[in-house]
Amino acid sequence: MKLGFFGVNSGVLADPETMVAVARTAEAAGWESIWTGEHVVVADPQRPPSPVKPETHFVDQVASLAHLAAHTSTIRLCTGIVILPHRNPVVLAKELASVDVLSGGRLEAGFGVGYVPAEFEAVGVPLSERGARTDDHLDAMQALWRGDTSFAGRFSAWDGVSALPRPVQPGGPPIHVGGASPATWRRVARRAHGWYGWVTTLDSTEAAMAAIARAVAEVDRPADLGEVRIAVAPREPVDRDLVRRYEDLGVERLVLVRDYRDVAGAPDGRWSEAVLRFLEETPTRLGLA
Repeated sequence: MKLGFFGVNSGVLADPETMVAVARTAEAAGWESIWTGEHVVVADPQRPPSPVKPETHFVDQVASLAHLAAHTSTIRLCTGIVILPHRNPVVLAKELASVDVLSGGRLEAGFGVGYVPAEFEAVGVPLSERGARTDDHLDAMQALWRGDTSFAGRFSAWDGVSALPRPVQPGGPPIHVGGASPATWRRVARRAHGWYGWVTTLDSTEAAMAAIARAVAEVDRPADLGEVRIAVAPREPVDRDLVRRYEDLGVERLVLVRDYRDVAGAPDGRWSEAVLRFLEETPTRLGLA
């Protein structure tokens, strides 16, 4: 089982020195990956369906991972997730390729569609187009990473251009899709190396994996994507027994949060010290050191 840590760029950890301390501590303790998250903007005042308090800090994911690439050497650097319809895919492909180059091929790219109307209004993207834009943008980014000099999609198109440097990883970084809907399962089957489940249970993970398997059976999954990799951030307290039970399901990676309150609010040194202890102690506690 691979062990990832979520939240290095947000909430109580969202200052540069703490982010570096978290990344270095995780690497030294044997964590396999660190994960960032985002809301480019948040509803203020908070209103449904926004899950985020207005005072929550999010350092941009691309900037955060580029910063942490310079302070680490082996740990995987993962976006979990980029709200893809909010982004220009050509610009984002360049930024993510650059992080992959700067990190020596350690980037993994997680994407989702988003769901908060106020956030879509702020970036000028219709909420109703979020699924179609996500599919288009995934195809466009992968085309650029492959070196395709032309592309014609519904929302993205170019002819006679290229973008260098390309990612260190052939074809681009592994792609993980977040969400829990029929459209998510189809997107995973057709376009992604893996699924990233947020705040899961064993039951919800088992149901998601069954739905993904059905979707894979119904489409012509590109061979280069391989088998679907499963990464989840569990809702339950994680102990050795839970690790074993997720492993028995076929989960490849657990992405842990010490306390979900850590990812809310502003940088706080008192809370961050508890996070660093958690990073030092957890791999041994779970038998994964």
